Amino acid sequence: MGARLPNIIMKVELVDIHKHFGPVRANDGVSLTLEPGTIHGLLGENGAGKSTLMKCLSGYQTPDSGTIKVDGQAISFASPAEAIQHGIGMLHQDPLDFPQMRVLDNFMLAFDQRMLPDRRKGQATLQELGTRFQFQLDPDAEIASLTIGERQQLEILRLLALGAQVIILDEPTTGISAPQKAKLFATLHRLAEEESRSVVFVSHKLEEVEKLCHSVTVLRKGQVTGEANMPCPIDRLVEMMFGRSLPPTECPLVEPGPVTLQVEALTIPSYRLTVEDVNLQVREGEVVGLAGLEGSGQRLFLRACAGLERTTAGHIAVGEQNLTHAPYRRFLQANVAYSPAGRLEEGLVGGLTLTEHFALAKRDGPFFINWGAARGQAAERIQHFNVIGQPESRVEALSGGNQQRVQLALLPPGLRLLLMEHPTRGLDIESARWVWQQLLARREEGSAIVFISADLDELLEYADRIAVFHNGRMMEPLQACDTTVEQLGYLIAGKRESAAYAKDSVQAQE
Repeated sequence: MGARLPNIIMKVELVDIHKHFGPVRANDGVSLTLEPGTIHGLLGENGAGKSTLMKCLSGYQTPDSGTIKVDGQAISFASPAEAIQHGIGMLHQDPLDFPQMRVLDNFMLAFDQRMLPDRRKGQATLQELGTRFQFQLDPDAEIASLTIGERQQLEILRLLALGAQVIILDEPTTGISAPQKAKLFATLHRLAEEESRSVVFVSHKLEEVEKLCHSVTVLRKGQVTGEANMPCPIDRLVEMMFGRSLPPTECPLVEPGPVTLQVEALTIPSYRLTVEDVNLQVREGEVVGLAGLEGSGQRLFLRACAGLERTTAGHIAVGEQNLTHAPYRRFLQANVAYSPAGRLEEGLVGGLTLTEHFALAKRDGPFFINWGAARGQAAERIQHFNVIGQPESRVEALSGGNQQRVQLALLPPGLRLLLMEHPTRGLDIESARWVWQQLLARREEGSAIVFISADLDELLEYADRIAVFHNGRMMEPLQACDTTVEQLGYLIAGKRESAAYAKDSVQAQE
């Protein structure tokens, strides 16, 4: 085992940090102080420079200029290993682990790099920390079988085993369930208030920062636009983030047309869960939201409707076309598009430029690519979709919000059916609203939209109907206008009787 740091109290200061990527000023003179025993929120819209600043603090990147101080002493890190030796560790939005390996092996990789590691001692440490923070992880489970929330729990335990006194969490609630979020928040409060550690909570979600943090620093375009102790009025935080207040969202009414998607008695097998007997009809111009805990079957269903999952029973039709057992190519030809939540894992190709992405996405282009035309199209789409980047920018260099904008820009026009997995995951308020403006414009043109979201407010605001999945079964879709967050919460947990009672109570109050 690596030597653990004693439980010490550390004060960290970042002074006039600058970090540029070509012409992009990711951090432009940022200063902030992290006090021990507090949860400090780092708030800002997508691309504001939050992640870059924290990567500089945790040794993943080196600032171009500026100073990092620990207890008044200037230090510099050439790697994350050097940062963790000084007690600073970072949990990234996408956990850094090896899906093919087991939990215990991933836990021990950070500090026991011998050819024959002491697995008994490693398991004892994992169990001790897991019990202490109520994280129940099976040491022999494969990482690929864990949820995002469980992978985060593993990474937190690994940072604690390494002795981290300053723990940075970059958008940690993206993709985790409500119970996992509650457990995460309880853990962060304990780390700060009982163990005097510093926690940096990087987010764009105002309600989470309001609920969790003691203080907040707001970034916009690489600069600090404000600081505040919590509680702080939400309107003031919005103004610091965007420079103005945001008007309420307007959803135009669209009268549904003919049936676009017809699913009957569909069965989708999987090694973890089988989705059975799903029936759903979606009409032209209709928006249907899918809800449920992660792994409840909604993702399998969405992928099956795009020809990406094998089905063993049932029927799928798009318009008049029977696409049961058809390959993905046939669904594309039927003007069906699928947009995954894993932008770099499934939606985009790491290492390729934006120009190369637009050239590859052109289905009816010539055999030989006209790179001049492709570069011109990339520039036009970048401007139209407000992407912060250049035609020659590699897609992995963009922020999560800009990657999502690129995915939308790659979708072809005239779609009959658009299937989207967490369309606004990881996006700030303004970016999320912009995404839905684009989607609702497609809806007005006649596209049917089916989307998955873990954000219950998003489901209620934008969906016409909501279908809840629980343990591989889809419940009868609900009219969003007659449904409440509380009712959805009960249904997602499989408590139909409580959901019915919640609905009756609301109607009685009305």
